[in-house]
This record gives sequence, structure tokens and C-alpha cells, in this order.
Amino acid sequence: MDAIEAASPPQSPSNPSQPRHFYVAVDRLHFKMVLSFSETLVELLGVAGRRSGLPMVVCCSSRDELDAVCSVVSNLPYISFASLYSDLAEAERTSVLEKFRQVTMRWNQNITAQSGNKDEIEKEDKSHMIVVTDTCLPLLASGESPISARVLINYELPTKKETYARRMSSCLAADGIVINMVVGGEVVTLKNIEESSSLVIAEMPINISEIL
Repeated sequence: MDAIEAASPPQSPSNPSQPRHFYVAVDRLHFKMVLSFSETLVELLGVAGRRSGLPMVVCCSSRDELDAVCSVVSNLPYISFASLYSDLAEAERTSVLEKFRQVTMRWNQNITAQSGNKDEIEKEDKSHMIVVTDTCLPLLASGESPISARVLINYELPTKKETYARRMSSCLAADGIVINMVVGGEVVTLKNIEESSSLVIAEMPINISEIL
């Protein structure tokens, strides 16, 4: 992939039931950084998004970023998506979250079925995604339930470890996968989050399917 730097596959985590964290370096050779991020996201979703029924969340720091992501994802026929933003009606927000929780339940049921009777696996044509800004993440402190996606993509790396942790706790399943999109200048921020949060954030392998 042109927009993704080559990397060696990371070592398997000692505890596979814990979230796994990766980063992908966005190619700085592009003059328009928004285009570069969009191209990288499309390449990621070209693999991850083709997993039938896969529940994913893309976190953005601003409405402009959310709109850019939605514009890209709307052209991908293998992904069904919804967005959460500040001026969304409360009833619609509740509906989006509830439908996505049903998606994650079906995903978990299908994974369980894969270890048993494969004839019971429910087939879906599309993966499912929520695109959300930090201000609209599920409010766990107010009693909202997490949405427990299999994959969390940080379209923009948060500058604070607290924001990183909140995205994880509100959006990611216990054994989920975090993919951080970073440019060169954000490597220091990434390392700070890694060290202050006692995480291991590995470079993503070229073959994304190895980690899904």
C-alpha cells in the first residue's frame, strides 16, 4: 500500500484477550494531508471492511474530520455506516447506538458459532461502522453502555492519554483492535501515550488480515 509504510508483523500478545494496539504511518509525500489520510483509511477499510458483519468505530476529534470520513466511507459499497455528532437528535443517537450494539452481539454470536457448528453462522454482506467525534462518544458515566466494536480506528491521534482511554472504554471490545493513524510528528505523542498508559503500540503489519 502506497500510503502505508512497510512493517514487519508484530509479535503476538502474551494475553490475546486484551486489546491490541497498532499504528500506521501516513505517507507524508502527499501534499494534501487530508487526501493522504483519506487514502490510507480507504486502504485499511479495503481489507478490514470486507469482513462480513465486522463492527468498527472511527473516532475523530472534530466535525470536519467526521464529515471527511463519512464522505470517503459513503463510496464504499461493502460498509454500512452511521455517524454521531453534536447536533444529532437524541432519538436518532439512541437508535444508532442500539442498532450497533445489536451488530456487535451478532458478531460475537458468529465468532462463537465458528468454534462450533459452522452451519449456524449468520451471513452478512457488509461490515458495520460508526463514525463519531469525541464529544459524542457513549457516556458511560451517565449510564450509557459501551458499544464494544471489534476494531477502533483513531483517524486522528488524541493528544491526551485520557482521551485515548475514553475512546477505548466506550467503543472497544475487551479483545478488540486499535489502529492509530499517525504522521511523523505524532510519533512522540504516540510514544507518550504508550508509556504513560503502559501499552504496547506496535507497527501494523503490511497484511492487515493477520491482526483481524
